Amino acid sequence: MKIIILGAGQVGATLAENLVGEQNDITIVDTNLDKLRALQDRFDLQVVFGHGSHPDILRKAGAEDADMVVAVTSSDEVNIVACQVAYSMFNTPLKIARIRTNQYLKYRDELFHKDDMPVDHFIAPEALVTNYIRRLIDYPGALQVVEFAEGKVSLVAVRAYYGGLLVGHALSALKEHMPHIETRVAAIYRRGTAIKPLGTTIIEADDEVFFVAATKHIRAVMSELQKLERSYRRIMIAGGGNVGFGLARALEKTHSVKLIERGKERAEFLSSGLDNTVVYVGDASDPELLEEENIEQIDVFIAVTNDDEANIMSAMLAKRMGAQKTMVLIKRGAYVDLLQGGEVDIAISPQQATISALLTHIRRGDIVNVYSLRRGAAEAIEAIAHGDSSTSKVVGKTIGEIRLPPGTTIGAIVRGDEVLIAHDNTRIETDDHIILFMVDKKHIVEVEKLFQVSAIFI
Repeated sequence: MKIIILGAGQVGATLAENLVGEQNDITIVDTNLDKLRALQDRFDLQVVFGHGSHPDILRKAGAEDADMVVAVTSSDEVNIVACQVAYSMFNTPLKIARIRTNQYLKYRDELFHKDDMPVDHFIAPEALVTNYIRRLIDYPGALQVVEFAEGKVSLVAVRAYYGGLLVGHALSALKEHMPHIETRVAAIYRRGTAIKPLGTTIIEADDEVFFVAATKHIRAVMSELQKLERSYRRIMIAGGGNVGFGLARALEKTHSVKLIERGKERAEFLSSGLDNTVVYVGDASDPELLEEENIEQIDVFIAVTNDDEANIMSAMLAKRMGAQKTMVLIKRGAYVDLLQGGEVDIAISPQQATISALLTHIRRGDIVNVYSLRRGAAEAIEAIAHGDSSTSKVVGKTIGEIRLPPGTTIGAIVRGDEVLIAHDNTRIETDDHIILFMVDKKHIVEVEKLFQVSAIFI
């Protein structure tokens, strides 16, 4: 595919990194020459210096025969105009824009369609991050929770701890412990390295385990790997930006929420827009403020300001002063691996949430959900099987008969409202939603080909 990425910031650069090795022709456009040179030195791609919404720059980038334009600059207006120019002048088939301003999102149905603003898909990073954090709060103890098939199935990452019923036992014991619940372990990471999960694999303490199950059974499966944590009740949020505001609004009806915002005017705005959240003006890394607000009683401290260092320091202080759990929004990918698991329990990368949403619209074949996992190394996807045994490489075959790429696991199949946990003798039917986990996403092209309907083949 020929893809033009507008914007060489963190999202644009990460997207290019994800796509450049997948038989794609990538061109990235930006007004920062240093960023462009750095990307060109690292990856096999083309760069164009200039404004991504200008017709001549788009033409120079190859818009006349591009398959898609992905506009992820820091300006919503530039992204929208770029999609309009790509449509009006170059008839680009697929146009994706990152849009952050709530005023545009509020009227998205009226604004974004071919007759007015021809944006085929829009990505709202703050909403994606808010939903991501909300799922972690719904499942205490999970490192990551992603949903498929309209929430019927979930893929969950948990760390196995001493005290978990399955720790020290083989995976085959899962069926003995839970005879009425089906689950599939998709991957195990031990000391950072993926190991293939077999029935004879012994779960060790500190293993990072990814399992697939019907969403209603998540808590039961988690209890096999770690002692279940009680539901979170008291939440403290540091940072009243779009993420902090959205999170407080999503949680305040079911949780006790406190929000700390440094700016007085912003705090007044937040207070007027929230019904049951207590808003404080102050610095979340001020120990006196945390002590006054009983930080030792807080179940989860969530730092979501725009400053990585401020988030890290406030979370570390909150943990030392007694907060049960800490979650931190971190923009720099290198910090995520460095911090998670110590005083920062969960490090959240907004780029990975955004990249997942973008990849959903970029993947070939009928792939309806994509999640970038483990800092982009792994991937989980939901693909729909189409065709019949003569036109499809999967329909009519059992899972054991399908030649999956190395490190790829089929975890579950959703057939209508029925969730089927995958076994070797499970046969795939047309219109099945298939949930796959890939330890190494470099094999994504092979997976995409499995779900492309072809002419009758021999």
